[in-house]
Amino acid sequence: MNFDDIFSERRVGYDKPSQGPRSGFQRDFDRLIFSSGFRRLQNKTQVFPLPGTAFVHNRLTHSLEVASVGRSLGKMAGERISELDLKKPDSKDFYKYELANVIAAGCLAHDIGNPAFGHSGESAISAWFLENQNNHFSGKKLIERFTEAEWQDLINFEGNANSIRILTHSFRGRFKGGYGLTYTTLASILKYPCESTGRDKQFKHRKKFGFFQSEKQTILEVMNTLGMIPEQDNPLIYKRHPFVYLVEAADDICYNIVDMEDAHRLKILGTEMLSEVFINLLRELDPGQIDRNIKNYKSIGDFNEGIAFLRAIIINQLVKNCVEVFNNFLPDIIQGKFNDSLMSQLKQRAGTLGEIEKISAEKIYNHNTVVQVEVAGYHIMGELLGLFVPALLSHNLNSKDEKLLKLIPYQFTEFEKAGTDYEKVLNILDFISGMTDEFATEMYRKLKGITTPSHE
Repeated sequence: MNFDDIFSERRVGYDKPSQGPRSGFQRDFDRLIFSSGFRRLQNKTQVFPLPGTAFVHNRLTHSLEVASVGRSLGKMAGERISELDLKKPDSKDFYKYELANVIAAGCLAHDIGNPAFGHSGESAISAWFLENQNNHFSGKKLIERFTEAEWQDLINFEGNANSIRILTHSFRGRFKGGYGLTYTTLASILKYPCESTGRDKQFKHRKKFGFFQSEKQTILEVMNTLGMIPEQDNPLIYKRHPFVYLVEAADDICYNIVDMEDAHRLKILGTEMLSEVFINLLRELDPGQIDRNIKNYKSIGDFNEGIAFLRAIIINQLVKNCVEVFNNFLPDIIQGKFNDSLMSQLKQRAGTLGEIEKISAEKIYNHNTVVQVEVAGYHIMGELLGLFVPALLSHNLNSKDEKLLKLIPYQFTEFEKAGTDYEKVLNILDFISGMTDEFATEMYRKLKGITTPSHE
């Protein structure tokens, strides 16, 4: 790879370049902001339960904050890359003025494929297929209906791959090419540029997988157009695109720090303990300003605002430090030799980041309210799949199955003419994974007879 050839305004589903005052990368950001898929993130769990009066983050507010951080990372990294010996005349302008838009758009899109109820939604989908693999549907075992690669997609359902599908798939009655995003923005969120059969936790870029079999050819075109480095053909594996590291860093910065702030607002973490941790981190990141920062923090009388002040200073410092790491590893990153994340590298100089991860695992992600939502979501998603998938695969629909299939929105009814069971099942996953927490819960309650539907 080289920095002259890893960006393009070419779009999925479009042959002609963008026209008008906005660049293709600005259009990507705008299309995402106004999309229904992005709006639905407002009722999808980030970590803590959404109902109640406490003001905590959901997937939408998280994505907006990640985009804000990502824009800063893109701007600062772009300034550095623009100083390199670039060959093409438009390269310098792209890195100075457009990389920030690419990273911000990628950050908006990075969670758009996450199902309801956080990561437990992903686990529930995977588990349903595993638990039912030997069950017969219309006289045939579930597992026997799919190729090995298709089956691996289903039993390892991945929100990252689902994001790529939502953004690029031509749903029934919708525009060709999904959101019609640029190849560059899509590459920036391709955190795991391999198919499901190529997963290997020893490597950062293969820890999970980045696209379903249904989008394999589209993503292959993206990777080849942008000069990404192929690792092997079968299974298909590529090295990461350099811009991925900036989107990933923006996400890592936000959830590491903001989850702690949310836990403080919910009184899961105490002010004294959290302020000590945050100040220790600032001492490692910006020792020259630590006395001033402590003085300013102590002058704030409101506990929540005080923690918010420290959070803001920390995010600013993490952005600066991550850009420094990115710049230091530029040669390895562009050659596909960097098998790490920017934040992981930063832990070597800021050990408190490891302490924050430990606190998060012990006090936040295993808190009763978080676990309760995960268990409830696991049950709800599994029950919905248990209703819709058998109906879809049935060769002789009964009255109940016919009525269930009528509940599926038109855009997800490609199964009516789909050629394979894999394509049919993906339609159901499109429908169920796109549900908000509230919608999934309400549909579950109605279909299981817990509540009676009304016209309200």
